[in-house]
Amino acid sequence: MKRVALVTGASGGIGSAICLRLAKEGYSLAVHYNSSKAKAEEVVFKINSLGFEARAFYAELTKSQAAAALISECIFNFGGLDVLVNNAGITDDGLILKMGDEQFSRVISANLNSCFYCTREALSYMLKRRAGRIVNISSVVGLSGNAGQANYAASKAAIIGLTKSCAKEVASRNICVNAVAPGYIETGMTENLSEAVKARILERIPLARSGSEEDVAAAVSFLCSECASYITGQVLVVDGGMNI
Repeated sequence: MKRVALVTGASGGIGSAICLRLAKEGYSLAVHYNSSKAKAEEVVFKINSLGFEARAFYAELTKSQAAAALISECIFNFGGLDVLVNNAGITDDGLILKMGDEQFSRVISANLNSCFYCTREALSYMLKRRAGRIVNISSVVGLSGNAGQANYAASKAAIIGLTKSCAKEVASRNICVNAVAPGYIETGMTENLSEAVKARILERIPLARSGSEEDVAAAVSFLCSECASYITGQVLVVDGGMNI
């Protein structure tokens, strides 16, 4: 029986790694993108070249109607939806005294609102089937905060609250809702950090190394598997011990 997973923000490093991991686990992949069509199509090509099914879908997820259309399009094209991974998000850093209203709202909308819109639409389908998995990508800064990232940290902390609330609401219908909170992961965004900044970050990590996109993908894969069928409302922290 075909299993279908939708990953939002799938054109980025972590999103694409999640897609590839789930494809290898036997899922057909709906690869969502907003601005990076070429990268999303590259992810689809990689999955197809491995002999698995994938298609790219565009949506501006800060609009509830677009999120609803994305879920409907995914179900129409693949025949169902078993897993939703809410990975879409942005950063726009700045000290809070210099952070403008629009700068704050833009990050909240892209990170939190998109997660809410997609979750609401996916649950309307999953509740009827009495089955499903939702994994929300949060961050360790949602647990500890981070100077210069008030907007981002607030959005990621709110995702944890959303995760736990949803988990309580839908557990009776055999739907598990969990979050993954990555720490310092080597991605395209972290490549621009100076060596001095990277060294300071590594000093705070007990495992004394950065994580990989595949480390995050493995955590997501676990929460989507039957091995995690009795786990819901939890936050799986993938940070090498940074938040201990």
